[in-house]
Amino acid sequence: MTFNRRMFLGTSAVMAASLAAPMVRAQGKPRVIVIGGGAGGATAARYIAKDSKGEVDVTLIEPTRTYYTCFFSNLYLGGVKDIDDLGHSYGGLAAGGVNVVHDWAVGVDRGAKTVTLASGGSLPYDKLILSPGIDFVAGAVEGWDLTSQNAMPHAYKGGSQTELLKAQLKAMPEGGTFAMVAPPNPYRCPPGPYERVSMVAHFLKANNPTAKIIVADPKPKFSKMALFQEGWNNHYAGMIDWIGEEFGGGAVSVDPAAMTVTIDGEETKVDVCNVIPAMKAGHIAEIAGVTDGNWAPVNAADMSSKADPDIHVLGDASQQGDMPKSGFSANSQAKVCANAVRGALTGSKVFPAKFSNTCWSLIDTNDGVKVGATYEATDEKIAKVDGFISQTGETADVRKATYEESEGWYSGITADMFGASV
Repeated sequence: MTFNRRMFLGTSAVMAASLAAPMVRAQGKPRVIVIGGGAGGATAARYIAKDSKGEVDVTLIEPTRTYYTCFFSNLYLGGVKDIDDLGHSYGGLAAGGVNVVHDWAVGVDRGAKTVTLASGGSLPYDKLILSPGIDFVAGAVEGWDLTSQNAMPHAYKGGSQTELLKAQLKAMPEGGTFAMVAPPNPYRCPPGPYERVSMVAHFLKANNPTAKIIVADPKPKFSKMALFQEGWNNHYAGMIDWIGEEFGGGAVSVDPAAMTVTIDGEETKVDVCNVIPAMKAGHIAEIAGVTDGNWAPVNAADMSSKADPDIHVLGDASQQGDMPKSGFSANSQAKVCANAVRGALTGSKVFPAKFSNTCWSLIDTNDGVKVGATYEATDEKIAKVDGFISQTGETADVRKATYEESEGWYSGITADMFGASV
């Protein structure tokens, strides 16, 4: 399967047409609050507002006025993209009928069905959709916490952290050392850390070719491992040292003040350290009382919380089954959720849940690889139906086409999230 911007938006338009079935007007205007304006939240808000044709009052709560995608941020680190390429405003959503509130949601009262804002206001809801992305597990990496993120950035939320890591890369001394502490499963974007290693190597090869990269990884293997390792050998031979679980990659501590990383007892002085800690659902999901451990369990058919049928949880924060935590997954889940929420509030037809995901990664200029699958809702979980993955040894033309496909997808999904014509 190949994607481009027009195909992605066209598929969405067909789905939207099918979802916009005749509706029964509810008594009063039902209210939906969406918390989090990323791939899940923005998509859900937009589709509910659009497909209900004004029958549902939709409010999106998102603190930032410009949303910087975490997906494609590695390409900015590699010098393939500019930071402005990743930034998107909420004007299109507002024009499409979504009430966009730039504030922090700090409380959820499930009994009263209200959301409290940092500014002091309180908003009522009939249905609440949580799409808060990820937060980090405290103490996951010895020596690191959020007060250390300026010295050792995580850059796993788009925006200022990404810009900081890029600035640190540019300031590395000749022949310096870049270290990454990779996260344990499950986490946002399984191939993401390794695309980042590739793009950091791409930048250093052009600007600091004697620099070294060390990756401390608590896992014995990772997404697209053979593809990345083939690419590293082809493009960046001798630059990258991946230390997996077998060799102590999980026995890691850091000292942000001294800029050292200790792996299995061996201390190394580094110039840049990208610490990507273990992850959990964004904090508002915990506040709302819908988490069980680090994540929020949901019902696959409509992404409703197993703790509360009037709360739905999308994307990275959800514990839903077989889908990876990715922007594509969140967007796909949001459409299923929007369909179900609109149907529940207006009496209109609800269609069976279907999901899909593809994760593209860029290893070097025009050397793109991908992995993806389709999924269905079962009583237990979102279950994988079938999948595909790039193969080692593919031709340069195939890899270039895969990268170009990712560009079309990025253009399509961001238009689908924030509102644009085909």
